[in-house]
Amino acid sequence: MRMMHVTIMTKQLNESVKFYEEQVGLTILRDMRDNPEHQIVFMSDKSGGTCVELVANPTAAYYGGGISMGFEVEDIDKEYTKKEEQGFHPGPMISPNPHARFFFVKDPNGVDIQFVQED
Repeated sequence: MRMMHVTIMTKQLNESVKFYEEQVGLTILRDMRDNPEHQIVFMSDKSGGTCVELVANPTAAYYGGGISMGFEVEDIDKEYTKKEEQGFHPGPMISPNPHARFFFVKDPNGVDIQFVQED
């Protein structure tokens, strides 16, 4: 069994799409923003292995607690500096073991987004 996607209900669909494009490197796989009754955007990495479904829903939007998503990066220090320069206020660098380092920022919905580098 393989997980197909993670769904985030959002009040800020366009801002969320921009965040996942610019900060995580996902691209739009399927864009259904032209349906005013049910706006959805599926975003994926190049391989199609990571898929995030963003759903416009102001009454059931995610409240920002208890969930995080992790994304692998090649250079954690470079990514940290980039997030600082772009005003995302990354949390502290965490190294739970000698082979992994990571930090978190929040997406426009308050979801904790982890950027991690493993050796």
